[in-house]
Amino acid sequence: MNAPVLVLNANFEPINVCNTRRAIGLILTGKAAMVMNGRGWIHTVSQEFPRPSIIRLEYMIRRPRPQVRLTRREVFRRDQYTCQYCGRRVPNLTVDHVIPKRLGGQHTWTNVVAACSTCNHRKGGRRLSEVHMKLLRQPKEPPASAAYIFGRHLNENDEWEPYINGW
Repeated sequence: MNAPVLVLNANFEPINVCNTRRAIGLILTGKAAMVMNGRGWIHTVSQEFPRPSIIRLEYMIRRPRPQVRLTRREVFRRDQYTCQYCGRRVPNLTVDHVIPKRLGGQHTWTNVVAACSTCNHRKGGRRLSEVHMKLLRQPKEPPASAAYIFGRHLNENDEWEPYINGW
């Protein structure tokens, strides 16, 4: 009941991912219709319900364009879980400010990178030029496209691909 279900707006734009329990509740109350049943059936004592993989809302939801929130997890995901100074993939990444906050650096997408603890310690609270280090890639804000936002679910749910990459 906790499997992810893609929620589409009335115009088939992907807007959310919910669990199977929530999706079935939306279908039974008439707020959504099932687009794809890719997971079999849910059996109760007297009925059986299709287990949805993709649902579409019956009415159009107007909402602002999504933005990717600046969190540790999203910084690591943007940088592909790789230290941006040495290029190593280590399990214990840290977040580093390229221009340190004490020197006026902001906590923004263009100033925050993933770094291994060794490189972060070596850099300390100094500028890159002071410690003779270079970035592998310039940091930038990730795209707020459906492919980026919902892309992490595509590994387990390949039937979502036409709906996500179409937007």
